[in-house]
Amino acid sequence: MNQALETLAEQISARFGDKVGRVPSRCGELTFEVAAEALVELCTALRDDPEWSFEELIDLCGVDYLQYGCSEWNTETATFRGFSRGVNPTALTRPAADLSQPDLSQQQPGRGEERGEDRRFAVVYHLLSIKTNRRLRLRAWCGPGEPPIVDSVIEVWKAADWFEREAFDLYGILFRGHPDLRRLLTDYGFLGHPFRKDFPLSGNVEVRYDPTKGRVVYEPVSIEPRTLVPRVIREDNRYAPALKDVPRNG
Repeated sequence: MNQALETLAEQISARFGDKVGRVPSRCGELTFEVAAEALVELCTALRDDPEWSFEELIDLCGVDYLQYGCSEWNTETATFRGFSRGVNPTALTRPAADLSQPDLSQQQPGRGEERGEDRRFAVVYHLLSIKTNRRLRLRAWCGPGEPPIVDSVIEVWKAADWFEREAFDLYGILFRGHPDLRRLLTDYGFLGHPFRKDFPLSGNVEVRYDPTKGRVVYEPVSIEPRTLVPRVIREDNRYAPALKDVPRNG
């Protein structure tokens, strides 16, 4: 990580103390976890302090950590259950067959089963300072229980408006203080929140046009669950280093 980001990290840590915690990064980016009650205060300071000047909110998104670091995710060979991001809501612990694999929840605090339901949903903020040409990522955990709630930052960055509506629509996260929090991508009558890892892969309802009624009707979903074809990364001699860059004759 470059010296400018290291200096920024020291300034934020010195000013906000135990309200923030630095998150380790493997890609040279600066990330802080911020206490939910200090979120608006920190964001306002990051925008207004002339040394920081994070005047632009690039992105805001929700994250569901229900099975993060616990679900099977094998990209080298075929898996015995198929390759899918889908999560069985009844299997809330690591499968017995996966116990031989590293458990990321024990290596990185705040992940996996040790969090429990109190730290399931988080909101991630990507900030840009045009003045100093620096980027910063923040993560704030929603309060425990249903529905997950966190303060809105729309008064800090107006661009948060549709971002927060999207996170509400897809994850069910409520943003306290948002003036117009309603669905953005799904239909008004949609049930549930499609990006939750406990949401059924086939959905809850389906729509079709009923010619006898002359209108669109909503019905329980009729899709039968199926096992997806595993994704396999095959060893292929076409990609062997000795053959890849051999010039062709002619």
